[in-house]
Amino acid sequence: MLDKVRNRKGRIGQRVFTAICFIVLVYSGYELMKIFLDYYKNRQILADVQRIYNEQAVTAGAKEGEIRPQFSKLLPINPDIKGWITIDDTMIDYPILQAETNDFYLYRNYKRENSRAGSIFMDYRNDVTMYNHNTVIYGHSMKDGSMFNHLKKFLEKDFLNSHQTIYFDTLYHSYDAEIFAVYQTTTDFDYIQTDFDSDEEYLTLVQQMKEKSMFATDVELDADDPILTLSTCDFMLDPDKGRLVVHAKLLKRE
Repeated sequence: MLDKVRNRKGRIGQRVFTAICFIVLVYSGYELMKIFLDYYKNRQILADVQRIYNEQAVTAGAKEGEIRPQFSKLLPINPDIKGWITIDDTMIDYPILQAETNDFYLYRNYKRENSRAGSIFMDYRNDVTMYNHNTVIYGHSMKDGSMFNHLKKFLEKDFLNSHQTIYFDTLYHSYDAEIFAVYQTTTDFDYIQTDFDSDEEYLTLVQQMKEKSMFATDVELDADDPILTLSTCDFMLDPDKGRLVVHAKLLKRE
């Protein structure tokens, strides 16, 4: 009799365990499906904005102080669009957004819709109408390779040597950005500083960036040279504070 009770309890326990495993499996599948759908939707939305941008990019250039034609159809969609960034042989070919805080576009796309991938966005302290010592651009490192995930390609010296130029456009100007530093760090290092009290303070930070770099380059900078900083998460270094950073010297394209 005691054995029958034990067997019955065992069967019940087994059924409960099986049911729990099934529920966990269904829930996990649901969450994975949501992630895949988010990735798919994000790629479709970005493909649309890339098409709009590239269609207008072939038209004539703008006069000094005028908004460039490739942004003419994007600004009515979202006036927070401030520029565009492209890196050859990566998925990085995106609009740059800017809001009054650095949180707004962290999980919103360029249409201001909620998005796991967020947007590529400029530090709120930067101003595309003025000179900036350090223009800082942020983006998530998505597992499907989108947003700033492909910055990790610059951890390979051969890729850096063959892709040293970043193409950076603002509403008013076009730049070639020559990479001079690539490194992994944490947010304890203030590489996103945008305002400086003196040329010496600025050059000190630039020198620290060079010293942290995994690779040396022949790019020279002085106090009048503005830089572009690209920043994304680096979970291998630190799950919360880890960052992968790329710095480049900005050269206005004629």
